[in-house]
Amino acid sequence: MLQIFKMAFRDLGRNRRRSFFSALAVAIGLALLMLMSSVIQGEMGSALESAIYLQSGHIQVRAASYDENKSSLKWEDLVDNPEQVASNIALLDSVQAATPRLFASGFLSTGDESSGIRIVGIDPQSAANGPYRKGILSGDFLTADDREGLLIGQPAAAKLHLQVGDKVSLSVNTSNGDVMEQAFIIRGIYTTETYGFDSATVFLPLAKAQAITQTENHASTIFVILKDTSFTDSAASQINIPAGLEVKTWKDLNALITEFETMANSYIGFFYLIILAITASVIINTLIMSVYERTREIGILSAIGMRGARIMGLFLSESVFLAVGGVLLGLILGVFAVYLFNLKGFYIGNMGLSGFLVADTIRAQLTVDKTISLTIMTFVATILSGLYPAWMASRLEPVAALRAEK
Repeated sequence: MLQIFKMAFRDLGRNRRRSFFSALAVAIGLALLMLMSSVIQGEMGSALESAIYLQSGHIQVRAASYDENKSSLKWEDLVDNPEQVASNIALLDSVQAATPRLFASGFLSTGDESSGIRIVGIDPQSAANGPYRKGILSGDFLTADDREGLLIGQPAAAKLHLQVGDKVSLSVNTSNGDVMEQAFIIRGIYTTETYGFDSATVFLPLAKAQAITQTENHASTIFVILKDTSFTDSAASQINIPAGLEVKTWKDLNALITEFETMANSYIGFFYLIILAITASVIINTLIMSVYERTREIGILSAIGMRGARIMGLFLSESVFLAVGGVLLGLILGVFAVYLFNLKGFYIGNMGLSGFLVADTIRAQLTVDKTISLTIMTFVATILSGLYPAWMASRLEPVAALRAEK
């Protein structure tokens, strides 16, 4: 077998340029697979992370009758005594933060300009507010006893030409169906680098949000952040809730993201096949040309007693060398391509998507398990590409091969 490998290595060296470009085709194919996979992984991972930490949490506890699409403020659709419910949930070992949140809809106006927004009442001291606190661009974060301040996203502030300290008028729907209007001061401008969220969300202290919407001692949901996403199912099963409430996990609340991820993986699998097919065609063409060029040599090997199986092994060994060289080079090119992509990322800004949040800038996320699977896939595809040329060489008749023209 060692002799077969020596002969295969020597044969590839006869036309080094062709062998190099064949291995380069394998390398480019693998690098493209790695880049495409990492971009999709980064986009979907970013969308899911944004949805969990900005919008849904790992778990929500809310009234069974609550409709998040309507941001209902009817008392029967809200969680009664939310502080107590949140405190009980926070006792679980897997829970990082559990906090009440109140959602309402309204309008923010200043001068002749106005914009529809979503009001979120939060407990400013909760650890669940980390993304907003870290994203403060100017001004200060909210305090629990603030009755006149609000936090606004950078896109909304830019649209309405607002700065920290400016006064705005906020009109909010209340629990009895009326509209309450009050003047507020911009305490801070934040960014989560997610345009769809930042452009439509303002924050108020929970106590103030409850007062202006007339929902005292009620909240839309108990927003739960876990120490690790893998704890979701076990934590959900451990939560004891009063009658009339239900437990929702991030899987329930982000069904659109999981469906989109499944669809994206289906499409990316199709592109994988195209790239591998192009790579395989290059290897097949290279080895078939090698068979034609060495027809007389194959005839001589057959005449001196080399069996068809060994001739087939010779050409398969050549495809192994091409696969090994191409894969090693491809790993280097793939990692480098992902690195270049992540220097600035791919800015998409506001894509106008609804139903889930997408970060303004897509970053590629290259994982070890995906890299290994793509490497194995490319290696196997390259080896299989050598089967037909190897079989064709093993089937040559010695007499006919010896009579072939040089």
